[in-house]
Amino acid sequence: MQKSMRDVPKKFRPTPYEYHQELSLAIESLTNLGQGVARDNGWVILVPGVLPGETVQARIYRNHKNYSDADLLKVLEPSPQRVTPSCALFETCGGCQYQHFAYEGQLEWKRRHVSDAFARIAGLEFDALPTRPSPRPYGYRSKLTPHFQKGPEGIGEIGFLQQGRRRALIDVEHCPIATDAINDHLPSARKELRENWTGKRGGTLLLRDTMEGVVTNPEEIVTERVGKRVFQFKAGEFFQNNPFLLGSMVEYVVDQAAGTEIEYLVDAYCGSGLFAISASDRFAQCVGVEISAEAAQWARANAAINRLSNCEFILGSASEVFEEVPFTGEKAALVIDPPRKGCDQDFLRQAIAFEPRRIVYVSCDPATQARDVEFLLKGGFHVVNIQPFDLFPQTRHVESIATLER
Repeated sequence: MQKSMRDVPKKFRPTPYEYHQELSLAIESLTNLGQGVARDNGWVILVPGVLPGETVQARIYRNHKNYSDADLLKVLEPSPQRVTPSCALFETCGGCQYQHFAYEGQLEWKRRHVSDAFARIAGLEFDALPTRPSPRPYGYRSKLTPHFQKGPEGIGEIGFLQQGRRRALIDVEHCPIATDAINDHLPSARKELRENWTGKRGGTLLLRDTMEGVVTNPEEIVTERVGKRVFQFKAGEFFQNNPFLLGSMVEYVVDQAAGTEIEYLVDAYCGSGLFAISASDRFAQCVGVEISAEAAQWARANAAINRLSNCEFILGSASEVFEEVPFTGEKAALVIDPPRKGCDQDFLRQAIAFEPRRIVYVSCDPATQARDVEFLLKGGFHVVNIQPFDLFPQTRHVESIATLER
């Protein structure tokens, strides 16, 4: 009897497909990168631009040790949730992964990805709440950073990486997920770049939609309003770029952190002070901790701009994050908003030793969040709820907020 591929140990399996071999595949699910997952005799094949439940014709272009990549040739049986993308570049530009997916479907799959990450990585079977939608599924992005390369004949394409390519760019003259103001400014910014760029190599073009208008100088000081608070920072620095949902997300974080027996807030990885300043009227004292001296200065300046007297910002070290916090964790909540890589174990050990009454963990990567939450679970905390926010419609990205109590 002939063995199927799944009966052969992976390390002994031959490369299953020839280059450009075509297959008819049933799409089972989506990866956290937005690619469709199909199986052929147990062998995994990843296909972009497809939806769960679809039957498609695909063409193999790369074989890996235990899976293959394929290009989508044709959708043979479409999903009821398939819609027409708003961007003509959707299938070739790598910036968006879900424009072909009805928005309600995007929200549900992002919720599933968050839940699956916690089950797979933290061993925690916990259903995330329904994903909070963006008021604008398109035209929401207030910061755009097209890349460009310089060749012998000058600057070529100004845009984003092509789908499935590591270096090749596709020219983007208009981006549907960017704000109208950015798209209005994009043609002149592209023209000015081509005429005035003097660098020997390529780089990144910045367009940031702010209260001052669209800014292209990364060093220019700009202003954003979130709820009733105002924040200033350099245009090239990090600040969440969906202003239409950000206020609701910050309000949710503050609500989760506040409680009848909680008087104090610690905002770790505080950056320009977004959460501490936004929460200032709900706590007796808010303390932000930053290891970047420049970020701590901006946070102090933003507290002054908003005329707040109960916000303090500390320049901490990675090894002694909570040492100068002027209160104990007994009546405190801790907000954590780390970069995509998450927290290191030294920080998590310090957070556990601080013994906050509640932790609100904000993350742009549910996988690293789940890894860190597993550590916190072992330190005596339990998860109260997990709430995804769709800060990045039409893309694979999702913001996940986990609330834990001691």
